Amino acid sequence: MPLSKKFISKILKDYKEVFDSLARYDETREWLIGRKRIDITLDKRIIKKLRERSEKTGQPVSRIIEDSVVNV
Repeated sequence: MPLSKKFISKILKDYKEVFDSLARYDETREWLIGRKRIDITLDKRIIKKLRERSEKTGQPVSRIIEDSVVNV
């Protein structure tokens, strides 16, 4: 039994992010999921504040930075 165009359109709309990720993987052979280490340069005062917040909250510095970027 073939799927209706309406049903296919709904699937493509509901799972757009998944299909986009698969298309990107086909092009680059790199997944956009997971974590990747990078090197960045920050002011020493900012690093100190990040470490203090990390100690207070128990969160890793990387998570604090991620949350700050995502919530902008």
